[in-house]
Amino acid sequence: MAAQSRSFLSTVTEVASGTNPEAVVPLLLLATSDVLSAGARLGAMVDVVPASRFEPDLGPDPDVDPLRTGLANVLEGIDEYVEVEDPLLGADVTGGTLSGDLSAIASALAQGLRHFEADQILEALWWWQFSYLSVWGERASSVLRVVQVILAHLRLDVEDDVAAEAEYDALQA
Repeated sequence: MAAQSRSFLSTVTEVASGTNPEAVVPLLLLATSDVLSAGARLGAMVDVVPASRFEPDLGPDPDVDPLRTGLANVLEGIDEYVEVEDPLLGADVTGGTLSGDLSAIASALAQGLRHFEADQILEALWWWQFSYLSVWGERASSVLRVVQVILAHLRLDVEDDVAAEAEYDALQA
């Protein structure tokens, strides 16, 4: 989980820098699906229970506002989306932002990493599992769906004449 957390944090930081705008959507697709896979393993495990009922104080939480701002700038025009708030309890629609969700995921993963790097392995696993179930798993699922839809629109939304020409060329090959 520590390696997956580092990888996700590295990728979203790179995306937020804006240095490779053509790769934003594919990078977010890969990073989010990878960290969701790791989170799913945590969710499927028996509950991790730390020895102490209280989380050791590691000082102030990391500031993710610069990350959120960078992501919002890079994702301008595709940042906001809507989704069903809780599909089990009703059809209420709520709004979200990719930048806000990615920052929330980053914050939770970074907190777990702080415990891991302080050699509090069980606390780190508890934190990653708890925050996966309570926050970042759902946010990452939403991000993954939205990013996949964006990618589908980018790749599949073409003019009818372009699609017909490609179909004709494929049939002639």
